[in-house]
Amino acid sequence: MSTTALNTQIATFASGCFWGTEHIFLKHFPPSEKKGIIKTTVGYTGGKVDATNPSYKLVCSGTTDHAESVKIEFDPTIISYADLVGEKNYASVVLYVLTKIDTEFFYRTHDPTTVNRQGGDIGTQYRSAIFTHDPDQEVIAKRVTEEVQARHFTPTGKKIVTRIMPAGQWWDAEDYHQLYLFKNPHGYQCPTHRLHW
Repeated sequence: MSTTALNTQIATFASGCFWGTEHIFLKHFPPSEKKGIIKTTVGYTGGKVDATNPSYKLVCSGTTDHAESVKIEFDPTIISYADLVGEKNYASVVLYVLTKIDTEFFYRTHDPTTVNRQGGDIGTQYRSAIFTHDPDQEVIAKRVTEEVQARHFTPTGKKIVTRIMPAGQWWDAEDYHQLYLFKNPHGYQCPTHRLHW
């Protein structure tokens, strides 16, 4: 797994406007409550190799192919990568109750069945994607995606279109985007950024 200081790991997700993606992760896993997330950063990834250091305006033009994304630094001794992606370990109900770690998270918090869209936000920058940082994350992301597809979407006739790809170059978004909905609690939030089940 991809590790950083103090043996934390990195997970990178895209699920529409990064304001709402960051907000819902931090709302349910506030760092102050030690539920596993240490820090988040919103930014741009998954774009064209020659589109370096893109601005928000440029990303929104659709010419760079970047996705608005959230990079999450987390403590794997508290919450696993699989939990952040969306695994629901029904055998661990007691642990779930004791730690209140909400699983099936990435997939619960947006509509992964729409291509390049979340609610009224349309464009490649709003695609659903999991950017993996090592082979273990790729295996977990694919396995959890199959499980969530079978459990929640196949019965309704829908198909997950989330792209799973290796993490590439990351560009931090401009400062005003960081923790945007915490600084602007009445700011725009895509209606798909909620718990769907």
